[in-house]
Amino acid sequence: MAQPSSEAGDTKPERSSSKTATKDQGRFAPPRDVGRASRVRWRLFLLLLLLVTINYVDRGSISVAMPLIQKDFTLTPAEIGLLSSAFFWTYALMQIPIGWVIDRYGPRKVIAGSAFGWGLATAASGLAWGFGSLFWLRSVIGIAEAGIYPSGGKLNATWMTQTERGRGATILDGGAPLGSAIGGIAIVGLILLTGSWRPAFIIAGLATVLVGFLAWWYIRNNPREHKSANAAEIEHIELAHAEEERLALPEGATGPGKLRNFFRYRSFWAMCTGWLGFNGVFYGLLTWGPLYLFDARGFKLSDLGWSTFAIFGAGFVGEIIGGLIADYWRSRGGSANLVMRVLLGFAAVMVVAGLFGVIVTPNALTAVALLSVVLFFLRWVGLFWSLPATLGGPARAGILGGAMNFSGNISGFVTPIAVGLIVGATGGYTWALLYFVAAGVLMLASVLTIDYTKRLPI
Repeated sequence: MAQPSSEAGDTKPERSSSKTATKDQGRFAPPRDVGRASRVRWRLFLLLLLLVTINYVDRGSISVAMPLIQKDFTLTPAEIGLLSSAFFWTYALMQIPIGWVIDRYGPRKVIAGSAFGWGLATAASGLAWGFGSLFWLRSVIGIAEAGIYPSGGKLNATWMTQTERGRGATILDGGAPLGSAIGGIAIVGLILLTGSWRPAFIIAGLATVLVGFLAWWYIRNNPREHKSANAAEIEHIELAHAEEERLALPEGATGPGKLRNFFRYRSFWAMCTGWLGFNGVFYGLLTWGPLYLFDARGFKLSDLGWSTFAIFGAGFVGEIIGGLIADYWRSRGGSANLVMRVLLGFAAVMVVAGLFGVIVTPNALTAVALLSVVLFFLRWVGLFWSLPATLGGPARAGILGGAMNFSGNISGFVTPIAVGLIVGATGGYTWALLYFVAAGVLMLASVLTIDYTKRLPI
């Protein structure tokens, strides 16, 4: 998909440049203001934060409610693993196709449609009558949610400048730990209030549908389509994009390109394996963490809300801090490779060390504290959502984001099953935690391999 003419060198926000516009830009609006730049892009990303937060409330609701679901449906550990993975099979398989759709038609339609779809499916899952029906509905939620993250990566490419994308990436991805934290309290609270996990799912799903309407009303594919973005903000973004394209765009590489053309580059594979390792830890703790605290650490259902909030809330704080550090360091002249390799490498080391600590500590509260440290540093790797724009540019951000998220969500369906088999075979969680350690090591190797300075010349 071709980009706005400003990204090819024309930095003027006047409507005269509309002759070179592509379909997804729509009709250019005349400059409405030449004064101080508006801040629409930041409000838009706060809305994305809200969307991803609700996304993870819905996504993680089954983990928090699993002790009750396990009792109602008489599930074995292996069946719990299969049920926890149902979402991720379809979610992962949809990533590359939805990335192409986003590059072709724009993220606005995809985001709104995703919110409507997963909200209705979440509400319907409250009516499930057994393992099979709940498995199927979780699979539908996976299909519906698939477009959110690649769409966010695309919006990061089109709305944010080079020194803002770290914050854009972590605001977007910060919804994952925030939603997991809030979801623990919200779902447990709804269960205690209503007496069942079923109405909790229905209420959460209907709330998602309402936010879908808000997303359709406010989100636009690029700054020129948004009525609230003034000329100064448009110029700020387009000047930065034009300079980025001048320095980074390889000769003749102006179209969206084919995914297979990226396969020959080390950075592409390291991006994919890094996200695979990241999600091996995160999804493992998201899907099995509450049950681990319940079974292995003796927590009551009422304790799962605050402990989940502490663990994943630390992840949200860590993610926002990581984005701020990255953008500040870059704005002060730090090279992309230095900033990203130091920050992400240090974060990966802290994740591995924290997981080892969880294995050896006998104290339940210490385990929660260490898991909070793990999530704090793990979520720094949310900076990966700046990579689709860095490695592929705005025209390729959708398909690259889809490929990265596909790879990462292989962990989504493998990890819950693997942990279920490990726990069922060993009767404990030690080897499951060592599985997470191995995922952290893979993440460490990957973040140190990527070249964060070069656009991939396809």
